[in-house]
Amino acid sequence: MVLRREDHQPCHPGLPPGRDERRQEEDMTASYETISTRLDGNVLSATFNAPPINLIGPELVRDLVELIEELSRPGAARVVVFDSADPDFFFPHVDLTKVPEYTAEAAKAGGPGDASLGMLFRRLSGLPAVTIAKVRGRARGAGSEFLLACDMRFASRENAVLCQPEVGIGTPPGAGAIQHLTRLLGRGRALEAVLTSADFDAELAERYGWINRAVPDAELDEFVAGLAARMGNFPRDALMAAKSAVNAISLATPADVRADAALFQQLVRSEAAQQRTAELFKQGLQTRGRTEVDLADALGDLKAVD
Repeated sequence: MVLRREDHQPCHPGLPPGRDERRQEEDMTASYETISTRLDGNVLSATFNAPPINLIGPELVRDLVELIEELSRPGAARVVVFDSADPDFFFPHVDLTKVPEYTAEAAKAGGPGDASLGMLFRRLSGLPAVTIAKVRGRARGAGSEFLLACDMRFASRENAVLCQPEVGIGTPPGAGAIQHLTRLLGRGRALEAVLTSADFDAELAERYGWINRAVPDAELDEFVAGLAARMGNFPRDALMAAKSAVNAISLATPADVRADAALFQQLVRSEAAQQRTAELFKQGLQTRGRTEVDLADALGDLKAVD
């Protein structure tokens, strides 16, 4: 459950209501199986922690569906900051052994007709809250697509890596990357990012427009906290009116998101994708080793297939 200010009563009777309310917000924490949350004023911090490497699997998707539902309710936090407890992996990608399971969990956010991460992430983009991704470690595949669904992305200059590896595996991205990257990067750079399945460090990602800013790692926490607190003090109606207006111009239609998801779900089961995925698993995919750390290199070294 996400804590809201309406959820708890003053426990320091001698303090003015505003001061007491702030103290309680700072002291209280709510937890899911794979997400820990902390409310500080109007800002909610949500930290992903799904060992061993923060794969996007059914448990994490289930928690994300519940968190998005909570954040959709009146009185929820105005600003949400997402980060990872793992300094090496924000989200490396989906759990490729559990595609049907996490898809079934994603369907709970919108029904069987929207059984995809793409539609879940689109709902994230439409939340009545400002969403900020604070990125350290690798964010590849659906991990990158989660970041793209957030309103803003700030990444550690030294320790962040972004990548869309899907084409190198045998399928186009299916959870929003094509829609977002084309709008953010332009046609040529979006094609470069998607078709090469290459890693982008934070500086190049910033230059291309994949992220808002690359920030020195030592300054990242303070920078994002200050930005979130600043917006958290602004009127909710103004924040949401401005966000809705930008979304109306920039977000892909549900039909486009559904089409991308359907193509991914079709080709991820293809013989080529299965063969290449099997080879990657032999090399240590989804374990905390060299293949995951340098996945873009591993994809480039796989044998060519038609």
